[in-house]
Amino acid sequence: MQQNLEHFRTIFFEECSDLLATAENHLSRLSDEVHGEEDIHAIFRAVHSVKGGAGTFGFDALVGFAHIFETALDILRGENIEITPAVTDLLLRANDILVVLVQNAESGSSVVPSQLENVHHGLESFIQDFKGGGGHSAEKNQESVQFIEQDTPSQKAYQIHFAPNLDMMRFGNEPYLIFRELSRLSTEGSLKVAVDVSKLPSLTEFNPENCYLAWLLELETEAPVSRLDECFEFVVDECSLAINESNSAIKTDTESKSENLNSISVLSCANQVSASSGKTTSDSSRSSSQAQAQISEQTVHSIRVELDRIDRLVNTVGEMVIKQAMVLDCAQVLHEETHGSSFASLMKGLDELTSYTRELQESVMAIRAQPVKAVFSRMPRLVRELAAQLNKEVRLEMEGENTEIDKTVIERLGEPLTHMIRNALDHGIESAEDRVKAGKPAYGTIQLSAEHKSGRIVIKIQDDGRGINREGVLKKARDQGILAPDAILSGEEIDQLIFHPGFSTAAQVTNISGRGVGMDVVKKSIQALGGRITIQSVEGQGCIFNLMLPLTLAVLDGMLVTVGKECYVIPLIHILETIRPQRLNVHKLVGGMEILDVRNKNIPLVYLHQFFEVPDAISDPTEGIIVIVETEGGEEVGIVVDELIAQQQVVLKSLEANYDPIPGISAATILGNGRVSLILDVNALKKRTIH
Repeated sequence: MQQNLEHFRTIFFEECSDLLATAENHLSRLSDEVHGEEDIHAIFRAVHSVKGGAGTFGFDALVGFAHIFETALDILRGENIEITPAVTDLLLRANDILVVLVQNAESGSSVVPSQLENVHHGLESFIQDFKGGGGHSAEKNQESVQFIEQDTPSQKAYQIHFAPNLDMMRFGNEPYLIFRELSRLSTEGSLKVAVDVSKLPSLTEFNPENCYLAWLLELETEAPVSRLDECFEFVVDECSLAINESNSAIKTDTESKSENLNSISVLSCANQVSASSGKTTSDSSRSSSQAQAQISEQTVHSIRVELDRIDRLVNTVGEMVIKQAMVLDCAQVLHEETHGSSFASLMKGLDELTSYTRELQESVMAIRAQPVKAVFSRMPRLVRELAAQLNKEVRLEMEGENTEIDKTVIERLGEPLTHMIRNALDHGIESAEDRVKAGKPAYGTIQLSAEHKSGRIVIKIQDDGRGINREGVLKKARDQGILAPDAILSGEEIDQLIFHPGFSTAAQVTNISGRGVGMDVVKKSIQALGGRITIQSVEGQGCIFNLMLPLTLAVLDGMLVTVGKECYVIPLIHILETIRPQRLNVHKLVGGMEILDVRNKNIPLVYLHQFFEVPDAISDPTEGIIVIVETEGGEEVGIVVDELIAQQQVVLKSLEANYDPIPGISAATILGNGRVSLILDVNALKKRTIH
């Protein structure tokens, strides 16, 4: 029993994480003033669900705060209230407290959040103002909220087909409670309930834990259809449900019976809901089946699986891909040795197996994929709070929130994005006065977008602020001893200085850094994810940061190349082009370094056989192939190899976990012939060979 309880506790906290993230997302919409009525309902449902689960496990502190939070949200649901920034701020702070209380419940901590008392008092005052808190409440209401003048809500008639699954009541769901809530929403005396007992078995086959009944309900109400949906929110996955607006008013008992509905018991449910037995008409049966068809089309089924299990599945599929490649390689050798006269059917089968294996691998990797919305949803609130703190007018525009990426990447993406948004706000966006003087709108704009591009994800952070002051950056770098006084750098090289550890152009240290503080953290975090970052800046117009990240950390798209008898993998994310140069395009400089002239651009060359001391390799670039790659700073480097083998997706194996770190190598993989191939670290190669 104790083991089962712990299992349910784990599920509860996992669901709390999803619910609180949903609430945060909808609260951000409130702060952006783009919200709709459904946002308040969604926040209410999340808090209500957290409270219900917390009560099951006896988390009294969490239940108490969630209850008062829920009460305040219920007032916002039931009243025509325009939500002011003050109310939005109160709700945001209440959600923060709820997050801390959930974390305390999970860890067993009894530490009281420092802001709990203030937020609790704020919620109580808000509730009191709208529940008859005395003559002074009207003045408080005017300060915190504004009522929207509306016409009297129109009354509509609805017909509801409700057919529970056989095991619905085993989960503690009681239809009577649902009908009671519907009766409260209905115009007095208008709720009618008809019961379908056609699936009721004989007494010998009857199971008291099963639900054999279905219902047809009709009511008139001034409430929107979303309020009707909420009555069924806890059973929506355990039933067939259809709520349709009726074209005519609901008929009385006498009128219903006159239309040959005597086989259905229609009951008044103004104050009490009950049902009697009977049989449905053929029309009702058809309606029920249609309702079930509608629900089956709209329902999305999901299952919660522990991440460790998914990781084991990913690793197993990765090993299977390697073994499949080995078998294919052996079969290819046999096929060539027999000059294609034998093994033709074997090769055909293996080709099909390769296709299915690749599809299986992609499907398994997709299980770990999540929308970047999980990270993006935190940014609107961050922008709102920092803009208020800095006394700036800033708008955040987001695009591509549903772009999917590996869960591990998402978990490690939050900190770099937060740094960049903070720096854009503090150092990039000017004050309203300065923007107006520069001929810009008073409000600044930050654009955050994500998209899939060439087998990777590209996240762009763009602002229309002042851009990078290259003269100021250069002077600061020289003052801090980062650069020699006579050093000459290009504009792009100056931009890269902001990633130097400890570099900042901020006049004074504050809790909000200038652009540069923390940017070394951003760069290291992105590199740790196997990605890179580039900058585009125009002084006075703004700045663009592009983060290029792999879709997953488990597999890599790479180019197989040979150097002597060794085989290496160059990550495809870095490759720009490949070329076999002519002698006149290769030049040797003083000091021995060679460069390649490509379209009037000088690209330094790196010889892998020299770096890794590989014998019997091609040393003349005109006889081999040059793979031109782009490094983290946007610089281009030419890697000299003997030949290209193929573009291939490889399964990553950590060198640090299985051996020791090797300079110039980021990881390893196992090829189809069973040999280990090393994956190049392009940035490390450049740093160690070109000075």
